[in-house]
Amino acid sequence: MIGSKRILAVGAAVVALGAAGVGALLYVNRDAPAKGSDVATTNSSPSPFAKGSLAKLQTPADPAFATDHPFLDPEGQPTSLTNFRGKVAVVNLWAMWCAPCKLEMPTLAALAQSYSGNADLAVVVVNVDVGDRAPARAFLAENAPLAFYSDPKFQLPFEFGGKGGMPQTAIIDRQGRIRALMTGDADWNSPEAKALIDTLLAEAG
Repeated sequence: MIGSKRILAVGAAVVALGAAGVGALLYVNRDAPAKGSDVATTNSSPSPFAKGSLAKLQTPADPAFATDHPFLDPEGQPTSLTNFRGKVAVVNLWAMWCAPCKLEMPTLAALAQSYSGNADLAVVVVNVDVGDRAPARAFLAENAPLAFYSDPKFQLPFEFGGKGGMPQTAIIDRQGRIRALMTGDADWNSPEAKALIDTLLAEAG
């Protein structure tokens, strides 16, 4: 009888640990350094911009081209990141269920406003909610007046290399290469973020 109780107790502990492990994995994955074919973080070089809210910024030593996976433009038509070649693009992936995504969204709108006179910078926020996107569209209109792009198949978070972690923000140069990637929220209107963007804007196309 005592042996049976011990077996049941051990089994319950294993189940509890398993559930805790899954929860921890989901939480850590949100802020984990991005890995994958698009961003070689194992060969990342130290970045002078990785400070403050950008402390977890990843800067690949050998930047690869951003994915050409299609998503939808504000009119619901297929587009891809190749359409932003020639510009520096700040591409942010967000969802309504992601609290940090919504927290940083006003800073992306402020960034876009700061560079409103510069046609060489594009701030592209892509909603990845699956199903009804009306709430996301309404949230964006009320809190961050930016064009509403969407990826209803939730594929881009895996294409960037962040393994689905949210939010993800990629800084893409004029040639279409990912020069920096951030998994987790940040202040995109901060001095360090603007310094990074200004550096890429100063590069030749």
